[in-house]
Amino acid sequence: MTVWEKKADPAKGLILFVHGRTYSGVPDFDLQVEGEDLSLMDGMVEQGYSTYAVDLRGYGATPRDSTGWMTPDVAAKDILNVLNWISVENANKKVHLFGWSMGSTSALLATQKNAGDIASLTVFGYWQDLDVKIPESPSDIQLEKQANTVEHAASDFIIPGSISQKAIDTYVKMALEHDPIRVDWRFQNQFNKIDPSLITTPVLILQGEHDPIGPTEKQAKLFTRLKTADKSWVVISGGDHAAFLEAPREYFIHSLTSFIDRFNE
Repeated sequence: MTVWEKKADPAKGLILFVHGRTYSGVPDFDLQVEGEDLSLMDGMVEQGYSTYAVDLRGYGATPRDSTGWMTPDVAAKDILNVLNWISVENANKKVHLFGWSMGSTSALLATQKNAGDIASLTVFGYWQDLDVKIPESPSDIQLEKQANTVEHAASDFIIPGSISQKAIDTYVKMALEHDPIRVDWRFQNQFNKIDPSLITTPVLILQGEHDPIGPTEKQAKLFTRLKTADKSWVVISGGDHAAFLEAPREYFIHSLTSFIDRFNE
């Protein structure tokens, strides 16, 4: 597994970022644009956190495994292994877990399985309707290894003026360099096992006001069913599915930091 790291010195806490369905850790969480501050990893280092971003199997610098497939259970297992590695590397401190888009459901599944190394869970761009069952994969499903496209890489930026064209172009370039081929998933029905009533870890839900992938109805079902009493739900005004790369970035980082600061050892 490839894990990207940027450390604060001294660090008041640790955070692991988990990317979404299509693009990997570096373009998502460490976007470098000349003259602009857009990297979420850099932003959290400035807040005193050592930051890590994982490339799950088939993404970025991590190769596919021998099956060629990614599954929710494998993603959750890999997240837990990386969390444990980070914790051990940092004197067994617990780690704040952050999942974006499909990474939000992978992170939820991981937290449900074993929260031993997790200080808190933040989900952003949460997409799953807990009342709709995801169907099983067809028995004859085949690997596709489709090429990612410029159009898709730019598709999350939907609020006019919220991000510069230079930043969009840089993101697209980085995304296609790191992830030229779309990762193949199967058994996505494993996400049906997510049960918020089993999660006792503190949870922060971040929602972009204009995020078409994560509408209020889906956030509400998750929020109300979480067992933990220590939970918050923050709507990022003016934000969409990529709010932490856009104009609301400062408020996004403030909202995240304000929640997780309370749980540092």
